[in-house]
Amino acid sequence: MTPKARSTVGVIGGSGVTTLFDRGATRTHRVATAWGAPSGPIEEGEVGAVRVLFLPRHGPGHTIPPHRINYRANVDALTSLGADAILTVSSVGSLQEALPPGTFVLPSQFVDFTKQRPTTFFDGGRVYHVSLADPFCPDLSQEAGAVGRELGTPFAEGKTYVCVEGPRFSTRAESAFFRGFADIIGMTLVPEVTLARERALCYLCLAMVTDFDVWADRPVVAKEIVATMQRNVDRMSRLLTHLLPRIARVPTCRCANALDDAAV
Repeated sequence: MTPKARSTVGVIGGSGVTTLFDRGATRTHRVATAWGAPSGPIEEGEVGAVRVLFLPRHGPGHTIPPHRINYRANVDALTSLGADAILTVSSVGSLQEALPPGTFVLPSQFVDFTKQRPTTFFDGGRVYHVSLADPFCPDLSQEAGAVGRELGTPFAEGKTYVCVEGPRFSTRAESAFFRGFADIIGMTLVPEVTLARERALCYLCLAMVTDFDVWADRPVVAKEIVATMQRNVDRMSRLLTHLLPRIARVPTCRCANALDDAAV
């Protein structure tokens, strides 16, 4: 593989991050895919002279719950518009005392507890088995970690994200169970991360802890999550503004060869 420069970074915004472009988008794309429509129109603009495609994961106005997001259409639409990397922002709950609300996390592994989502582009015809041994792009993770430290907003790195179906929160028993093998819990990582690998894209998740999950003996309250998230959106936006130009300078890596040995 000969590394090449990146041309476009796709950003999937989660709760709280609704746009990236202070001066507005330069173009809006309404894309149709073989899997239906994505969550909403895709805004195109520049961040630090880098072409960026922004898609709100939950749709305009946050109307799509996590279990009803058309993940395949979202990833396919960004790919069709030229994205060669996808950066996502996700709000998560903490399963560990060392990760209090307000912490930014770079997961390195995940465990899938979703139940009814289409998780692959390969539903028939030729069969592919992609490797998810290391599900997040190591080059982009390294760059994000460096930017976080430089800005005084360090990430907790090397953590495990357990993804659940939602939209409900965990029972106490489930939360205690998840604590045994994971650090953070959310509802949107899967199948985004899998689909990005199937499209041979680099993928990175920037997770923002908004609450302690219910293992902490206090039920999770949605309005409190939103309040914590809003307090940290400016920090996340600043981090993205500095990180996106850096990502564009990182050449494409082995993620681009994800399908080379995956076909049966």
